Amino acid sequence: MPKVFVVNKGGHDFSAAKKWGDIVFLTEGTFSAYAVSSMYRSFSMAFRESGPEDYILLAGPSVMCSVACACFAYLHGCLNLLIYKGNRYKDRRVVMSNLLGKGVGTTPEQIEEMIKGE
Repeated sequence: MPKVFVVNKGGHDFSAAKKWGDIVFLTEGTFSAYAVSSMYRSFSMAFRESGPEDYILLAGPSVMCSVACACFAYLHGCLNLLIYKGNRYKDRRVVMSNLLGKGVGTTPEQIEEMIKGE
């Protein structure tokens, strides 16, 4: 079963996210916004147990969410997000190689054409 990695366990009820997988909390409580290297190390360890079908639930400080998303995307080549909207979570997936072309060497013109085609 997929996992839902909650960036930071706060005072919210995350039970609605169980629809997408088992809940795993990456951090809990306060964390220094300047401790980016520490976040990276912590998230890198946690994501060793992750797969490309898992999700990140965006909860917590933006810097933590940013570092978690960067680690996951680098590791799996995709980013699967759960975002709270209204009274429920919505899933969004991004395949990184589709984002700006197939890799290094994509010209600005090719990128513009891909964006128009979406």
